[in-house]
Amino acid sequence: MPRILSVIFRVLATVAVAFLCMAGIALGVLHLIGRAPDPSSALAAPEKGEMLPPGIVREQDGSVSFEILQGESARSVGERLQRADLIRSSLLWTLVARLDSEPLKAGLFRILPPLSMLSIRELLVSDDQLLFRVTVPEGFTLSKTARLLEANGICAAADFLAATEAKDTLEAFGIPAATMEGYLYPDTYLLPKGYPADKVVSLMADTFRARVADLAPESAALSSEETFRRIVIASIVEREYRASDEAPLMAGVFFNRLRIGMALQSCATVEYVITEKLGKPHPEILSFTDIAIADPYNTYIRAGLPPGPICAPGAVALAAAFRPAASDYLYFRLVDPAEGRHRFSRTLGEHAAASVIFVKRSASGS
Repeated sequence: MPRILSVIFRVLATVAVAFLCMAGIALGVLHLIGRAPDPSSALAAPEKGEMLPPGIVREQDGSVSFEILQGESARSVGERLQRADLIRSSLLWTLVARLDSEPLKAGLFRILPPLSMLSIRELLVSDDQLLFRVTVPEGFTLSKTARLLEANGICAAADFLAATEAKDTLEAFGIPAATMEGYLYPDTYLLPKGYPADKVVSLMADTFRARVADLAPESAALSSEETFRRIVIASIVEREYRASDEAPLMAGVFFNRLRIGMALQSCATVEYVITEKLGKPHPEILSFTDIAIADPYNTYIRAGLPPGPICAPGAVALAAAFRPAASDYLYFRLVDPAEGRHRFSRTLGEHAAASVIFVKRSASGS
């Protein structure tokens, strides 16, 4: 009898050990599936600039844009996720995909690491997390950006404009103006439908701040007032330049005029008054009546800078405003519309001569 009991005990012990081993393996698998990569480990989200697999882009805000192609297999998706250090095991990813009948959705997704494998899968099978590419062109105003976002279903135009005037947001970004005009970077953004307007504004403002820091590291030492001054100039240059190599020269002209108390006389500021403040169509050419409009933004009749930026400046205009070309030019005139080239002048006489040259070229059709 004791021998039989001993055998039974050993069998039960073996079964118990086997059960515990299986349970341990299962727990380990669940641990790998449910646990996010450790940000301090080699499995942390990829650093900016690191080579990533196709269809994966590291964004400015630290998120990862992940694209699933139409008809792409779960195995292929898992391999790319693992290569990007977003999950620990592509094998487990494929196994979970086979056990879960919910298919992955083709499209763009925004992943904010670190997330667990199950959280990433939940994201990639959802419809409401799909991202859409929205490109805000350089030189766009807040009102144009608002209409663009609404047309793409990202957020309501009115909500976006209200968010750009929120006092707490203006204070948080150190903007000494009534709106964020000029402080939202023109770029291509990946956004979900129905994204909160205040988050869109914060994303674009963060991107703007990062781009300014990249383009002009010395800007960190400038006061908010001087930075504001540079951004206003950048917005004017954005609307004036056509050949990128001329942008620093244009910025230099405007700074030279400010230094001697001369009106900027920028057509772009008058166009801003007409289209943005008066709500009229963009004029083919400015008339004498246009440049006489009584408005603080009209730099033909008002000396100094306008009250704020007139559009969203891009990289070329920003770089020009923070690093203007040193010269004694006070004027510039378009002389080659086809190439977008200007003639820069030191005196009013030289400027008038450039105008004559342009008229002659126009008359000859050259």
